[in-house]
Amino acid sequence: MTPTHRARVLFRSIAIFLATGGFLAVAGAAQAPTPAVLVAMKDELDRSMAAMSKGDPAAYFISSTVADRQYSEVSGSNGALLTSTETRARWLEVQTRVGTYQLDDTHKLADRQPSWTSPGTSVVVDDDIPVLRREIWLETNRQYRAAGEALIKVRTSQQVQVQTAEGNAPDFSREKPHVSIGPRIEIKVDRKPWEEKVRKYTAAFSKSPEVLNSIATFTALGMNQYQVNTEGTQLAFGQVHYRLELYVQSKAPDGMDINRYANFDWLNPKDAPDDQTVFARIQVMIAETEALDKAPLVDPYAGPAMLTGRAAAVFFHEVFGHRAEGFRQKDINEGQTFTSKVGEQILPDFISIKDDPTEAALDKQMLLGNYAFDDEGVPAENVQLVDHGVLKTFLMSRSPLVNIPQSNGHGRRQLGFVPVARQGNLIVSSSKAVSNDQLRQQLIDLVKAQGKPFGLLIDDIAGGFTFTGRQQPQAFQVLPLVVYKVYADGRPDQLVRGVDIVGTPLVSLTKIVATGDTPDIFNGYCGAESGSVPVAAVAPAILISEMEVQKKETSTDKPPILPPPAHDPEDKGQR
Repeated sequence: MTPTHRARVLFRSIAIFLATGGFLAVAGAAQAPTPAVLVAMKDELDRSMAAMSKGDPAAYFISSTVADRQYSEVSGSNGALLTSTETRARWLEVQTRVGTYQLDDTHKLADRQPSWTSPGTSVVVDDDIPVLRREIWLETNRQYRAAGEALIKVRTSQQVQVQTAEGNAPDFSREKPHVSIGPRIEIKVDRKPWEEKVRKYTAAFSKSPEVLNSIATFTALGMNQYQVNTEGTQLAFGQVHYRLELYVQSKAPDGMDINRYANFDWLNPKDAPDDQTVFARIQVMIAETEALDKAPLVDPYAGPAMLTGRAAAVFFHEVFGHRAEGFRQKDINEGQTFTSKVGEQILPDFISIKDDPTEAALDKQMLLGNYAFDDEGVPAENVQLVDHGVLKTFLMSRSPLVNIPQSNGHGRRQLGFVPVARQGNLIVSSSKAVSNDQLRQQLIDLVKAQGKPFGLLIDDIAGGFTFTGRQQPQAFQVLPLVVYKVYADGRPDQLVRGVDIVGTPLVSLTKIVATGDTPDIFNGYCGAESGSVPVAAVAPAILISEMEVQKKETSTDKPPILPPPAHDPEDKGQR
């Protein structure tokens, strides 16, 4: 599956966290002296533009970005230390556009998939202006040559290919310049205490004979990002993020993998979770893992379902959020589910949705999709996407639509990728809210009314993915972790496993009949065309009159023949 047609949001980020470039921005910082790296970038930008704007083809826009990253990671498994590392590096990306704002070298050619990766290079971490300028000069020259070759292909395609209405939109938007220079941030991490913590946390998991593997990973990121462009933007801002992730794996008797995840996120070292809080979460994860090992499988089902807040948040991220990303509306290979529906009712009239990256927290819980400026140097904006069920607009980068010529600060990317419109903090609200207990009773009433033996309660979720390209069905899949059967006859709820939520967006969104009154937060990482970016989704619990679930993909491998050594009474070699 090509990235163009598949987008995924994941709770676990042990692997992709290392490469992620965007994190919580420190907004409102006081103006600081211009750092040396920004001086070097601006001097070389001015020199390059003076020459390349007169070249053939002429450059009309150049931007440079330097990401200066400090990163620490401590990881443990099954009571022992796996890794303990600390690194610092700088990454330079230069974008050189030739042609015009209307038509330039980045114009998508209909007969080929675009390249989503963005060339870049490592640069020195010393604040040596002459050396930095030399490296920026070399990279700018490389990108100018590549842009010139690309523009020739674009102009040729214009003569032989039919252009769609949205394909005639400008390739790049004109934006106001912004100057914001904040103080440099640094993180100082003592890894020794965390080395002991990850040993203790994972050793606690190993006390259960059902646990095959456990991992605890602490990560700390300090990012200083510098951006300049020929429109006059100059940005320097710092970002920090600390995270603890817990992961446990088991295997049911029939071979199905059982996985449980948990994470803690914070900005200030003093806000790290204490051991009591972490061990309490570990005990819950162990209990759920052991129960899921013994839980029965569920056959494919279509009927009433209630999604608690975290599950509902991922549901909206997958089913709606990706289809509201602006660049999908102008790509002929995309399904364009909502392209022509601005001003139309697409959700029940009690549902409203906004994406607001400017919000740093909700009820003192941090939102991972918070940032001050996007990766194209545009300030983050609160965007009302749906108002009482009516679609109002799309999330926009600097790739305009015919009727939406400007960015609204959602051009995002992982380092090494081209920015496109992406979600930040997707926040769902409802004017038809009841308590979660009342919502559960409405679920039971729907089960009875439809003559079903039970409904489903989706209580926790791993993530999901969606297909947005027109070569595949316009479908989504959400991956539950904890699912209960709720019986109409009053029997106790029954924990079950082995189901994934599936459906199509236009139908599924209209099946929402009520919501709870307590929003919940899903913090995770979304992988799509522009790489993995941190996101949050916020939603109350939702009641859906008809939801379809299918059997989950599973393994045929049996559990280990022997129990873990520490839980084997026949093992005479235990110490």
